[in-house]
Amino acid sequence: MNGSRGWKIAAGPDARPVFPPDVIVRVKALACELPSASGVPLSRWSTDEIAREVIKRGIVADVSGSTIWRWLHEDAIKPWHFRSWIFPRDVQFEEKAGRVLDLYQGMWQGIPLESDEYVLSADEKTSIQARQRRHQSLPARPGEGQRVEFEYQRKGAVSYLAAWDVRRAKLFGRCAGRSGIIGFDRLVEDVMRREPYASARRVFWILDNGSSHRGQPCIKRLQGRWPQIVVVHLPIHASWLNQIEIYFSILQRKVLSPNDFPSREALKETIYRFQDHYETIAQPFEWKFTRKDLVNLLHKLHSPEFAHAA
Repeated sequence: MNGSRGWKIAAGPDARPVFPPDVIVRVKALACELPSASGVPLSRWSTDEIAREVIKRGIVADVSGSTIWRWLHEDAIKPWHFRSWIFPRDVQFEEKAGRVLDLYQGMWQGIPLESDEYVLSADEKTSIQARQRRHQSLPARPGEGQRVEFEYQRKGAVSYLAAWDVRRAKLFGRCAGRSGIIGFDRLVEDVMRREPYASARRVFWILDNGSSHRGQPCIKRLQGRWPQIVVVHLPIHASWLNQIEIYFSILQRKVLSPNDFPSREALKETIYRFQDHYETIAQPFEWKFTRKDLVNLLHKLHSPEFAHAA
């Protein structure tokens, strides 16, 4: 016997106990609750902690963490994982995000873009530190990955500003001592003085709400110098809709982690070399998130399930 009376266990020393379906359902329901709802002083459940809780509640007399894991795995329930998120609070979120998603599909205000119209996604990656390890990093060898000394000396930091042509897979970037309007405007100038952008009908710049390119002052500043620029601001807290962030994540994985640079100049040179290398192999990102997906997401976030987070 295992758990409540009447539960039968298959014969044999290695047989698994047989649990009624309603018990499994109750365990899965518990796993989908925050531990605080049960008065447990934890931020998230582990399988062993769920096992202890269901035994404490009298749901079962005995059960292992591995059995709990098997049940949860059936429905891809992972209460030990967590992901941070920010509830959309821009009242024009759908309208602003929709314009960007249309541009990724080659549309603007319901009309297909012409061949001499371009879409660029731009932002800055601030305060990238150059950290020189106290001992030389060692390459991988059989059975062992790279070895990187934990202690380091700080050798300064740079900001990296970049723009990505979403349809042509062209990359533009520059390093600066710090972020700000001057550095950002120099990036825009680097792009707009080149063809085909200099003689383009329109060049759409997709930007977030960072201090160097925020709101109407940014629009007036850029359009006053380059009338063909159309600034398209993302909603607040929507950098995940900015394609340049995909490139920044690639840069982070491929170049900046682990961080081992003897100087700030060496860091800048490596960033520029990777930028040139990446452009030779780059293809436009396969962007699949559409206006329809946006509508479905916002509907989900405004459902009763998420209402308490608003």
